[in-house]
Amino acid sequence: MKKLIISTLLSVSALAAQAQDIVDIAVGAGSFKTLVTAVQAAGLVDVLKSQGPFTVFAPTDDAFAKVPKDVLAALLADKAKLTAVLTYHVVPGTVMAKDVAAGKVKTVQGSELTVSTAGGVKVDDANVIKTDIVASNGVIHVIDSVVLPK
Repeated sequence: MKKLIISTLLSVSALAAQAQDIVDIAVGAGSFKTLVTAVQAAGLVDVLKSQGPFTVFAPTDDAFAKVPKDVLAALLADKAKLTAVLTYHVVPGTVMAKDVAAGKVKTVQGSELTVSTAGGVKVDDANVIKTDIVASNGVIHVIDSVVLPK
């Protein structure tokens, strides 16, 4: 009986761990602080916590550090531009690494990202450095640069 209770508790814990949404995972990772701040400033937290599903190309803090400080500050102060940039990093649906193909992909923002697969996967000019971080409402692929809509 004791083993059954422990097993059940472990199963519940495993389900709770799997139930994290895109925002929860980004917050918990610790390497997306700037992205989380930007998502909050744009008012997109509820959207990225919704059912989705979404595929997010998530720039790390190091990726945001490549953006000049004055440009980043101006972006964070302009909700409309910030929203456009952030939603350009999001594709509707769940696209796992094994399903990625070269070509154009329509973003939530409305423009298209260019995906290339020669010599590693790139999204526009950003390299995908980690794939398939599964969330309850989609998947995150980590990129090394912030991509901007045309």
